[in-house]
Amino acid sequence: MSKKNKDRVNIVYSTNPDFSYDFEENEAPETLEPSKQLLYVSLDKKQRGGKEVTLIEGFIGSDEDLKELGKTLKSKCGVGGTAKDGEIIIQGSFRDKVIDLLTKEGYKTKRKGG
Repeated sequence: MSKKNKDRVNIVYSTNPDFSYDFEENEAPETLEPSKQLLYVSLDKKQRGGKEVTLIEGFIGSDEDLKELGKTLKSKCGVGGTAKDGEIIIQGSFRDKVIDLLTKEGYKTKRKGG
């Protein structure tokens, strides 16, 4: 099946030449302003070989804005990390520093876990 036909909804094939297909609409979510977002910051060790990472969850917005926020946090902490699937992962234990940085940016934050 060609790639352009995968977006069709509720129809496999039609012999009617005047039939119009319904297509999925892939809309990117709008990024909410920082004061309207609640981000959860936690430390995580699961499936990471025992190494701690700081996990930021709850971001609502486009992938570009998520990656931009992740880039800012990584550079301020001076470590590596990634931003994908609606969460930002910062290598190391930087929970308090990340909470301070996000609060200065205007985000509401909550500490998750111990």
